[in-house]
Amino acid sequence: MTMEGNVQQQKTTPLARELMKIFNSYNKHTIQLKKNLKETNLFFREIRQNYSNACASTMSSESASLEAGQLSCISFPGHEEEFLRNTVGAAPYILVLGQDCAARYQLLNCLLGERLLPLGPEAGEACEGVQGTVCKRRKLCFTHGRQTRLSLALPGQYELVHQLAANCGRWDTVPREDLEIHEECEDPAHRLAELEITLHHPLLQEAKVMVVPCPSVQPIEEALEDCTRNVIPIILYAINQDSLSTEQAAELWKVKEMLSFPICFVRIPDTIPAASPEPGRRAEKEKEREKSALHKQLLSLGFLSGPTGNCSCGAPTQMPTPGAKPQSMLGEAFERLHRLLVPFTRQVLQNQQVEAANLLNGIHCRCLDLFINQAFDMQRDLQITPRRLEYTREKEGELFTSLMAIANRKQEEMKEMIVETLSSMKEQLLEDAANLEFTDIIVTTNGEPVTSKEIKSCIHQIQELIVVRLNQAVANKLISSVDYLRESFVGTLERCLNSLEKSHIESSVHNITSNHLKQLLNAAYHVEVTFTSGSSVTRLFWEQIKQIIHRITFVNPPAITPEWKRKVAQDAIESLSAAKLARSICSQFRTRLNSSHEAFAASLRQLEEGHTGRLERTEDLWLRVRKDHAPRLARLSLESRSLRDVLLHGKPKLGRELGRGQYGVVYLCDSWGGRYPCALKSVVPPDDKHWNDLALEFHYTRTLPKHERLVDLHGSVIDYTYGGGSSIAVLLIMERLHRDLYTGLKAGLSLRERLQIALDVVEGIRFLHGQGLLHRDIKLKNVLLDKQNRAKITDLGFCKPEAMMSGSIVGTPIHMAPELFTGKYDNSVDVYAFGILFWYLCTGSVKLPEAFEKCSSKDQLWNNVKKGARPERLSSFDEECWQLMEACWNGDPSQRPLLGIVEPSLQSIMVRLCKCGSEQKSSSLEDSN
Repeated sequence: MTMEGNVQQQKTTPLARELMKIFNSYNKHTIQLKKNLKETNLFFREIRQNYSNACASTMSSESASLEAGQLSCISFPGHEEEFLRNTVGAAPYILVLGQDCAARYQLLNCLLGERLLPLGPEAGEACEGVQGTVCKRRKLCFTHGRQTRLSLALPGQYELVHQLAANCGRWDTVPREDLEIHEECEDPAHRLAELEITLHHPLLQEAKVMVVPCPSVQPIEEALEDCTRNVIPIILYAINQDSLSTEQAAELWKVKEMLSFPICFVRIPDTIPAASPEPGRRAEKEKEREKSALHKQLLSLGFLSGPTGNCSCGAPTQMPTPGAKPQSMLGEAFERLHRLLVPFTRQVLQNQQVEAANLLNGIHCRCLDLFINQAFDMQRDLQITPRRLEYTREKEGELFTSLMAIANRKQEEMKEMIVETLSSMKEQLLEDAANLEFTDIIVTTNGEPVTSKEIKSCIHQIQELIVVRLNQAVANKLISSVDYLRESFVGTLERCLNSLEKSHIESSVHNITSNHLKQLLNAAYHVEVTFTSGSSVTRLFWEQIKQIIHRITFVNPPAITPEWKRKVAQDAIESLSAAKLARSICSQFRTRLNSSHEAFAASLRQLEEGHTGRLERTEDLWLRVRKDHAPRLARLSLESRSLRDVLLHGKPKLGRELGRGQYGVVYLCDSWGGRYPCALKSVVPPDDKHWNDLALEFHYTRTLPKHERLVDLHGSVIDYTYGGGSSIAVLLIMERLHRDLYTGLKAGLSLRERLQIALDVVEGIRFLHGQGLLHRDIKLKNVLLDKQNRAKITDLGFCKPEAMMSGSIVGTPIHMAPELFTGKYDNSVDVYAFGILFWYLCTGSVKLPEAFEKCSSKDQLWNNVKKGARPERLSSFDEECWQLMEACWNGDPSQRPLLGIVEPSLQSIMVRLCKCGSEQKSSSLEDSN
């Protein structure tokens, strides 16, 4: 080999070719990962900016803080972001370590298929030279270039000016003097420099190769420092001795701690044996013995995880499970090195990318679920808020009317109650008045006369006693009626109003409407607390008391005796007008009610105006979530999940065509991902809308729990080379069944089988509805049958949560409910479609109903359905079956039965009809006998 003009590409060995394929695949997948990560980060930035602004203007301060917490989920957790950044941008790197230079060099030569580094005595049998001198070999870095070139350079910095022996003439292997650091060299930069060897070798186009220096040249921590940044190392450790020394084991532990990657241990023989097609039994036993001793040491040191990890040929005894964490390996058959290195390299690189794809897909799914949940919340808000406002208005009106009725009705009752109360309380009041101890007035024991002023104070205190007693009786009568209304109205009304106020954008109007409601309810209570001086009722009472005062002569002040106090109390009681008191109380009550009612109505109008603007913004945000945010994120999720699936299981092989649909072709697929047989649906989305629909379908289907009445979706792969690279196809790999219901009916199915299929379909639809999903395309070809003719629902292409539907008209015409054409519908459209499907099951054929067969176009069919056209009743139909069909395809969605009612009805029909069939069959057999 010569230095000048050497552009001839090195010949590649089978090992190098296999490794090249692995590295090439890794680099291609890295490009897809980088693209997905970049688009994900861009999406997150846009969402955080736009969405937070929208939420701040749409929600109340309390709701906004909640949204801020949810928005924090629209980002990568710190540790995940760091891992992705390091993994996605990392380059593969083959790192060659070993017990000594001879072992490392021999392994490197085997990798590249050339004797580039010296072996044998000139290489140094160990890292210890002649006469006990320490071996000082440099770090070697092999990179790709068009011409072969050797140079000295500081790692990651600059090339040193130095005359190398290889540059002075021809060479077969790298000269020993260029590999070694001479004792007389005093230049620190020269001593730390690595030898860069540039070769036109295909393997080096995909990955660099580094051979570590001798420990005496550079500690292993420093030598591997570059490998800890943006590098995925394939760590190979060459062993050419029977065991590891203590120093070598310690060095390996440092490698393991620094890089946290598995290590592939390769046993290098003293001499490379010639290939032997049939090695003798003695050689096999010798290899096993050697392998076992070394294996035990590595196992005891903690570098291997188990005794069954490798065999003497160098390949794992059991291929690792796809996606499993890679483990360190030991290979002891050097001539079969490729059987060890190829799966090891593939697993190390695959593990990193699978973990990155899983992390990406995990954040995609979490955020997508967040958007879907918010879409549910926004849809509920749009539906519930107007109803709450209307309910609040109606219930407050009923409450006001009821309270006014109390005020009007209670006036006469209060008059009678005041008369009765005074009559029943008179003797007790007179007795209490006679025994009343006056405050702030000194009365002598013999009741000597006092001043006129003191007389007035005595009369006032007697009056106060009567007012307090009467006040308690009146208030209790009125409040007992209001308490009954409080129990009837307040609970739901207050909770509804509280919810409306909390979601209002203006924090300044919080609780104003609720306060007016409380004033309305407390109007009766205020009557009680306002029986004090200055109130209208008290003024009325004092007008009547004045008459008593005028009748008393103050020329000769009376003696303050019990008889006098009793006489004053009796005059006061007899002077009260029950009618006037009752009228005044109810008038005051009505005034307060009217005032509170008007204030409530005004604040509710203000609350409603605020909600109207907020709901408009909510609807706009809901539209963006459904039309833009969720579909865009779903596509990123589909890409990350598909990348993970292809990394683990590879690209599926298409078999023969099984059928064609409106949106794809279904092929046979013998096996994929350990599952067989499979069906493969190939879809080429023509535009972004179809991409989004497909991505959302995949998300909904994949996140569904497995159910025996739904066809299982195994995974997806995006084929970027479909049609010779002219288009991109999404390959959905799913469970393969025997046939579809259309084919089954044509071939003939018994009544019991058809009724069981109907039950299976209802069970599947109920499960979807229970998960919040609508299928929207229940039909014969979307029901698959296994070999026992049990049914499973497939093709969730139109399947969506109700909150994510945009009102689009989808489905198969003859199975579409009339309301689908309005764009406003719910899960009862699946009940309608089942009713049509049940008609086919009852007929036992695939012949179109007459009402549909007569239609010359799809538009005519739709018009007839909207006008009430339905399949005809056949003479063979059971009455109960016909009634169930008619109920399911009722034109009014609210009149269709719930599937929880349909299922037991079908079970009852099946038991009855199958029992009758068995009895008829038995009767026929008896007649024939």
